[in-house]
Amino acid sequence: MSMPLLMGLFALVIAVSVLAAPRRATVEGFFAGRAGERAPGLWVLVLSQVTTWIFARSLMNAAILGYFYGIAGTLAYAAYYGSFLTGAYVVGHLRARGAMSVQDWLTSQFGALGTGAYNIVIALRLLSEVFANLLVVGLIAGAVLEGSATAAIVVVAVLGLTYSAWGGLSAALRTDVAQMVVFLAVFSVALAYLVLSPGFSLGAVLTAPGTAGAYNGWVLLAVAALQVFSYPVHDPVMMDRGFLADARTTRASFLHAFWLSTLCIIGFGFFGIQASLVGATYEAELIGTWGVMFPGWVFALLMLSLLVSAVSTLDSALASAARLVVEEVRAAPRSLVGGRLVMVVFMALGAGLTLWGNATLFDAVAVSGTASMFLTPVLIVGLVMGRAVPVWSYLVAFGAAVLGAVAYFGRGWSLFATLLPEGHKYEQLLVICVVVLAVGFAAVLAGARRA
Repeated sequence: MSMPLLMGLFALVIAVSVLAAPRRATVEGFFAGRAGERAPGLWVLVLSQVTTWIFARSLMNAAILGYFYGIAGTLAYAAYYGSFLTGAYVVGHLRARGAMSVQDWLTSQFGALGTGAYNIVIALRLLSEVFANLLVVGLIAGAVLEGSATAAIVVVAVLGLTYSAWGGLSAALRTDVAQMVVFLAVFSVALAYLVLSPGFSLGAVLTAPGTAGAYNGWVLLAVAALQVFSYPVHDPVMMDRGFLADARTTRASFLHAFWLSTLCIIGFGFFGIQASLVGATYEAELIGTWGVMFPGWVFALLMLSLLVSAVSTLDSALASAARLVVEEVRAAPRSLVGGRLVMVVFMALGAGLTLWGNATLFDAVAVSGTASMFLTPVLIVGLVMGRAVPVWSYLVAFGAAVLGAVAYFGRGWSLFATLLPEGHKYEQLLVICVVVLAVGFAAVLAGARRA
């Protein structure tokens, strides 16, 4: 399969996405995802959840971590998909309290200050989604079509923005289903080729140490375990889908999304692990490595699956950005024009960050995941246990989490280098997460009282 054919298939996916989008855009459909008076069905929610969470950055992260740390690295990244279980748990409690969003509950407990702090974190999360998925598009173009990375980023950004801005959340839900079907088809064929190839051994893959040894993969698994309770709550794409249908349908959608997305992530991780087992050299975020390892048609299918997952996440991230700014922050009018202007701004900022030259994929996950950890003590004590948490406790937990995220991002700066223990960056991240949780729980428990 030639690269022009790959580009042709990707163009076909975009065309199908445009056709799947609703013909008539409405304000309710744009912000609430409703088709008339009907809420999304179970499998629309499942496929939408999965395709927006196994996005291009995640697929590459799973493969890269598998390459360096073997099965431990892939399992560590797959552990973040336990967020569907913890997310379902949090959504269930929020709905039981009568809240229709995370912001609803935070406003009732901490007022505008508490909600504003949360909105800052999730705005940065959405921006990182746009940036990271466009970055993968650039990596693919740079490896496959040398010298055209910038053009590819601009083209995908414009195409993704065009159909996203037409129908908002309703367009994202409908196109997610079509894109997920395409992704599962092409990825299943590529995975089947890998598993059935003569050089593949499941036993070897499941015990592989990776090129850098398994230890830091297990450290990262511990980090994921500490972050997995708060991680889904700072992802507005997941949280938005927690309030679109009835409680029973929503709970079932989260459970199905958990096992399906986890299998996909582990399956994609196998490609990275196999690269380490055959002694392939690491080139161009593994993309160059796969180009040497696999026949052209398998390589093309892998690239197509990455491109499809990138586009499917872009539309959902833009839809959630529009809902955040319009319905929660109320910084733009609740109209099609207002929502579309927000999408343009987020896409422009994300594309600008991508073209700026930052190419660190996992660090975006680590930084945003650490910043979200202030929610763990707040939700467990305030939402689950039903205790009243004062605003000062909330702000101390928030400050500790943000400082922890900055410390990880700036771990090479002299200020943080003297405070952090010597060791691998994942060991430093584990220490940061433990300290953030300890400070957060201490502040929340010190101030909590019976509601």
